[in-house]
Amino acid sequence: MTGRPREFHLEPADPRRLAALCGQFDEHLKHLEKRMGVRIGYRGHHFRVTGVGEAATAAMEVLKHLYRETEAAKEIAPDLVHLFIRESGYERMAESAAYDGNVQLSIRTPKMQIKPRGENQQRYVHAVRSHDINFGVGPAGTGKTWLAVACAVEALNKDEVKRIMLVRPAVEAGEKLGFLPGDLAQKVDPYLRPLYDALYEMVGFEQVGKLIERSVIEIAPLAFMRGRTLNNSFIILDESQNTTREQMKMFLTRIGFGSTAVITGDITQVDLPRGQNSGLEHSIRVLRDVKGIGMTHFGAADVVRHPLVQRIVEAYDDWDDEN
Repeated sequence: MTGRPREFHLEPADPRRLAALCGQFDEHLKHLEKRMGVRIGYRGHHFRVTGVGEAATAAMEVLKHLYRETEAAKEIAPDLVHLFIRESGYERMAESAAYDGNVQLSIRTPKMQIKPRGENQQRYVHAVRSHDINFGVGPAGTGKTWLAVACAVEALNKDEVKRIMLVRPAVEAGEKLGFLPGDLAQKVDPYLRPLYDALYEMVGFEQVGKLIERSVIEIAPLAFMRGRTLNNSFIILDESQNTTREQMKMFLTRIGFGSTAVITGDITQVDLPRGQNSGLEHSIRVLRDVKGIGMTHFGAADVVRHPLVQRIVEAYDDWDDEN
């Protein structure tokens, strides 16, 4: 239930300082809304913050602290907004409030409205919306990639991110794509086909093409991520069981301010050369207790494809347990 709105004035009413606080196209306010789960409205130096529980109070205090910073600074950097949110302690409190499973979530995209099925899918979507880094681990057909793409499209439509980035390790080609014909997008296309198919259904074929042309949707093999820092992006790393330890660490340290990353994979289907450990399996152990990271594990019961797929997954699980 939404709590009582917090209304307050920021003094002095200085247009320059207010513009610095809000950021270009209100980007700082949008970042606060996303991270703290609130709605912020303002007219001049009068602000109104609405949120659940203590969220509105915490966001109000962050705004006041940031406004004090504008007295000496001409601009407010995104990393300062990020820092003040962390110092407020609100996110740590929010993390301790477990998803109760009674709230029915849905994801809106231009072509369809998607309703996660079952408790695990509901928890997964909740985690993606409330954490900057998320892992979705489990067998094929559990909706890991489909729901990640849906959340990415929704975030783009709400202007919560500036672009969607699709990343996948090209293990079958040994990450050496030069022998394939065409430009980078065409070289990587075969490995990203499941992501494209989801985008086409949710956004439409022509619109996806336009977004790719404008680099609003960007595709890249994992090897091309080295050296980049991604801000205000929704990044999906698919088939991450085929990353090495070094590649996974490299990817996770690319995440910048205002970004959400979803890492999906199935640790039972690793295609890496014999003797090479999966970066996904390793990262699950290393990051298991790190606050701020969402971990959702799917099982055979979560498969939403043909009923035979579920029985196949269960048969393989039983075989592995017995042998």
